[in-house]
Amino acid sequence: MSLTDRTPGAASAPAGPPAGGRRGGPTVADVVRAVTTGDLPVRITGYDGSAVGPADAGMTLAIRTERGLSYLLTAPGDLGMARAYVSGDLGLEGVHPGDPYEALRVLKDEMPLRMPPVGEALALVKGLGWERLLPPPPPPQEAAPRWKRVVNGLRHSRTRDSNAISHHYDVSNAFYEKVLGPSMTYTCAVFHSPTDTLEEAQRAKYDLVAGKLALKPGMRLLDVGCGWGGMVRHAAREYGVKALGVTLSRAQAEWAQAAIEREGLGELAEVRHLDYRDAPREQFDAISSIGLTEHIGVRNYPAYFGALRSRLKPGGRLLNHCITRADNRAPHRSGAFIDRYVFPDGELAGPGRLISEIHDAGLEVHHEENLRQHYALTLAGWCRNLVEHWDFCVGEVGAGTARVWGLYMAGSRMAFERNGIQLHQVLATHNGPEGVNGYPLRPDWTP
Repeated sequence: MSLTDRTPGAASAPAGPPAGGRRGGPTVADVVRAVTTGDLPVRITGYDGSAVGPADAGMTLAIRTERGLSYLLTAPGDLGMARAYVSGDLGLEGVHPGDPYEALRVLKDEMPLRMPPVGEALALVKGLGWERLLPPPPPPQEAAPRWKRVVNGLRHSRTRDSNAISHHYDVSNAFYEKVLGPSMTYTCAVFHSPTDTLEEAQRAKYDLVAGKLALKPGMRLLDVGCGWGGMVRHAAREYGVKALGVTLSRAQAEWAQAAIEREGLGELAEVRHLDYRDAPREQFDAISSIGLTEHIGVRNYPAYFGALRSRLKPGGRLLNHCITRADNRAPHRSGAFIDRYVFPDGELAGPGRLISEIHDAGLEVHHEENLRQHYALTLAGWCRNLVEHWDFCVGEVGAGTARVWGLYMAGSRMAFERNGIQLHQVLATHNGPEGVNGYPLRPDWTP
């Protein structure tokens, strides 16, 4: 975005309202000063003409409307900011909306916030007008709060899970093609070097999963939560495996099955629109779960891993790949922005909880690794794709949804970089009688 309308020099005092504007009451700049401390790293402007912060700052936050201010006041924290930003009532100038990473970094690291004393806060609100505390309707991209979702069933019931998956994944296949790239892979890639392309890293991830599962021609693979069928197609094409993928997203299943036919893999690969709980109960030689565990609910881990074990032949291997908390004591539920705009009902546990649940389901864990830094690189690649194809993506899903994605991916990148969240692959076996599982004395893949 262009900042050519800036005037050089610093201005730390708020500018007054425009001629003919509201006088005597607090300005937007006054509100900003009440909740911040110290020098501001960005310029903040208000719809009333007021401004605070250096005029030559590299970035500007523009509170463009009264509704935007109401969003910020009625939902303090990331939810109010997200509502104002997604709706366009809060502008972020100086970074591209497809990758606002640098702005998020500056706001997190260099803009200390404070809670104003009660008397000061009341005076500000009274001066602005009590109507500012009436929450405006949220943007259409926002999912209902958790307590309202009960109309779709209890948390992690089949119907409610289906709705949650649809909210995130049934956006637009054309949009995902531009953001994810040719692999259509929406999970953490594996980089041998930061200079690897995103496509190279996604192929390396699939090869790593295949190696850990010891895939060979003629084996049967079940891939639960298969997305657009990337692992299914890779396993069939590169390893001669008969692979079945299941996904709760109808749009994903339709795209994946069309890709299978287009690539001539129909004899080996198939993707079905199906809940993992309804996957065939026939015995598979290997099972991959890449990015599904985040959606099932922590309390459902025993049933989930039990269901996978029941479909895995004795001696077969399970590879579970999922985002986790960095701390086993951290809350399972996601923050308000992620829950309302990205992954409704999503939950994460720490890696210790994950490994314990896999063991307790009767599987034996042999190997675990954390790919946290790889996910930060993956997200940076997706943001670059969104920036490059911004106009197409906005035309496909609208500016609000495109802004959600830029904000979500840039924020997630920061969380992975700073060890707020992690990505763990856990490899386990379904042991046969007397502990026999065919697992080698040393790993038989190249990590």
